[in-house]
Amino acid sequence: MLTKKKLLRNSRLYLILDAQVNSYSELFEIAKKAVRGKVDIVQLRDKNGNTKGILSFSEKLKKLTDGKILFILNDRPDLALAVSADGVHLGQDDIPIKCARKILGNNAMIGVSCQNYSHAKKAQDEGADYIGLGSVFKTLTKPGRQPMDVALIKKIAKTINIPVFAIGGIELSNISEVKSLGIDRFAVCRGICKAKDINESILGFRKALQS
Repeated sequence: MLTKKKLLRNSRLYLILDAQVNSYSELFEIAKKAVRGKVDIVQLRDKNGNTKGILSFSEKLKKLTDGKILFILNDRPDLALAVSADGVHLGQDDIPIKCARKILGNNAMIGVSCQNYSHAKKAQDEGADYIGLGSVFKTLTKPGRQPMDVALIKKIAKTINIPVFAIGGIELSNISEVKSLGIDRFAVCRGICKAKDINESILGFRKALQS
């Protein structure tokens, strides 16, 4: 049986379930399709939810994904520990990696959002298991953030040794553009969660990543 870390190394398609994009009931149905469609990782992102609600929904997602795909919780290592999530994803203003590691232990996956090279290098040096690099394109999730410089993306792709997932405005139409810069892992939100046909969208992303 593959360890979580090895599963991460093999992961290419990372789905972000954002409670500000879809309701919990919609997200759960999307998560079911993600499991069937063999998305590699799902993350629950709920910036405005209350602790009890996030905990309750996380427990449902853990039961759904357990033993099938990896489940990451955004921001909250305490809740990740409570529901036995596979890890936590941290922003630049969240709890430091070393503190999250103390809470979750060495087997948990810790990801970090990075917007520049110093962020990425620091995350790697401090023991992050992967980074989310973005916003690569314009995105409604971070409306004030400008798309990243192509040279920066290339530099990080070449010099950072932990898995790098491109994030921000990722659509089927721009997958090949990012792959040409040296990144072949993608974190997607609206490109799947707002698709007319979720199953077809997941299939399309998987085919694009394999091509």
